[in-house]
Amino acid sequence: MHQLVEQIKEKNIRALARAITMVENDHPEKLAMLSDVFSLKKHAQYVGLTGSPGAGKSSLVNRLITHIRSEGKTVAVVAVDPTSPFSGGALLGDRVRMNEHFTDEGVYIRSMATRGSLGGLARATKDAVRICDAYGFDVVIVETVGVGQSELDIMKIVDTTALVLTPNSGDVLQIFKAGIMEIADLFVINKADLPGYGKLKALLKELVMMTAKGDQETQIVKTITTENKGIDKLWEKINAHHDFLYHTAEGKERRQFQQELEVYELVREEIWLDVKEYMEQNNTDITIEADSDPYQLAQEIFKKWKGDKHD
Repeated sequence: MHQLVEQIKEKNIRALARAITMVENDHPEKLAMLSDVFSLKKHAQYVGLTGSPGAGKSSLVNRLITHIRSEGKTVAVVAVDPTSPFSGGALLGDRVRMNEHFTDEGVYIRSMATRGSLGGLARATKDAVRICDAYGFDVVIVETVGVGQSELDIMKIVDTTALVLTPNSGDVLQIFKAGIMEIADLFVINKADLPGYGKLKALLKELVMMTAKGDQETQIVKTITTENKGIDKLWEKINAHHDFLYHTAEGKERRQFQQELEVYELVREEIWLDVKEYMEQNNTDITIEADSDPYQLAQEIFKKWKGDKHD
């Protein structure tokens, strides 16, 4: 077993941090280490919060941590932030809204930069979640940056996806068109004390009826984080959805589909890294210029790489 994984097994928090850094930096030993990490899987509950910037996701996560800790459970938070154009690091890495939990040994908060990932999720996010699971956290929360349609990537990471909206979030139909609403297992209307709550809830109910799939109805929860209202109800609904996933045939099918997506994604990533390394190490006669036909060049590169691999 990898040395870092041995240390994670012994609850070494620094080893946990180093392992996540290793996957972020795409270390050559990454896959071997992650295979060992997977063998320690403890089946933590994975929860995702996504939504537009300003919806109050961080404040909501802060309240959720407090509630979950009151039940005696440990919590890890993987917060995916925009990338600083200057440092390449997480722009909101200080996680100001969660600072009250920094001294709690039962809480681990890690910011990860998107580093250009279109989905608002760092490429290494799922690996980080798995590492937190192997460490032994009971609940792992993924908070995403909330940037648009590519936010669909969150469904590949977590068990339960909560979409956070606010009464002043603008035209919900536009969010619906972007495809984000289709991945929500749960809708959270945060800042529900603002004008427009009733109108937003009615619209969401209508959209839920239009997109209903299977037996599990998408729930709508009202929260006001400034007054700590609705957090217990939100956690109750998250747990209910988790039970559905692990105790019904439909839930099992969803988890199977999620696993298939992950395997294919890993294969695709390894192929790309191999092709990139081949191009860098071999002086090919293929030149990529500004006005080159990208489709033709992609085919030529793939054929050369594939041909050399089978020679």
